[in-house]
Amino acid sequence: MPTEPSASTPQIRPATEADLPAINEIYNREIREGVATWDLEEWSAEVRLAWFREHSAPGTVVLVADLPRTPVVGFGYLSQYKSRLGFRFTREDTVYVRPEHQRTGVGRALLGALIEEARCLDVHVVLARIDAMNEASIALHRGLGFEVTGEERETGHKFGAWRSLVQMQLVLDANVRG
Repeated sequence: MPTEPSASTPQIRPATEADLPAINEIYNREIREGVATWDLEEWSAEVRLAWFREHSAPGTVVLVADLPRTPVVGFGYLSQYKSRLGFRFTREDTVYVRPEHQRTGVGRALLGALIEEARCLDVHVVLARIDAMNEASIALHRGLGFEVTGEERETGHKFGAWRSLVQMQLVLDANVRG
């Protein structure tokens, strides 16, 4: 569901294979410099392509955010939470935004679009798993109705430090068909 761009409003659209180099650039920068992912090794183009094909399956979504004259300033996706059939109405969201475009509404637009896509997929719950020190992402999710449901203390290790994970969730609709 593309949105119309304005001077500062991102256009949200489905990702294509042509977007994968930019997506990988954003993600690999986060591996090198940030803690939004606890991956430690950068992804190759081949790994990203395999990921994209996996996330092009029914029930998953990959979106990108474009600004006028600046394509792919961020991306977000919905993943299957677990492979067991009982979890079929649950998805996990993930959102990444280039540092120079963070806190400008790009993340909010992406997450809002992912929530709408989840509704279209008859998803009941969207989960988020966020580094506990990522206050901006926690606030973003809270601002769109997510609630903190728990914390995994010191379950990750990156940059020589133990990392904790905040779990958040948004219940979309109590009337999802089974």
